[in-house]
Amino acid sequence: MTDNKQRFSVTYEIITPESAEQGDIAEDGFIAEDIGLREAIEEVGGVCYEHNGNYDWFTNHEYDTDYSTGAHENRSLHPPDGVTNASRVRIGRLLGVRR
Repeated sequence: MTDNKQRFSVTYEIITPESAEQGDIAEDGFIAEDIGLREAIEEVGGVCYEHNGNYDWFTNHEYDTDYSTGAHENRSLHPPDGVTNASRVRIGRLLGVRR
């Protein structure tokens, strides 16, 4: 990386009725890696909810639902390791996280 900007990642997981029945997910992976915050927010879409209490990542549990199959897609924004706790809280506010 040639600049000092923080780079973010966005991941997805797809849960189908069948995978949920097994307590698992059907598919997961990266939507984007090494992107800026603005692009990461666009990729995660909508309002996110802080997932684990430490602001390690933010998940939009309502990204997309395929009503014909029942498959449900969640997307998560992952801040880089170097982001301070105060910045993680600010990112959370941008994403609509409520404490």
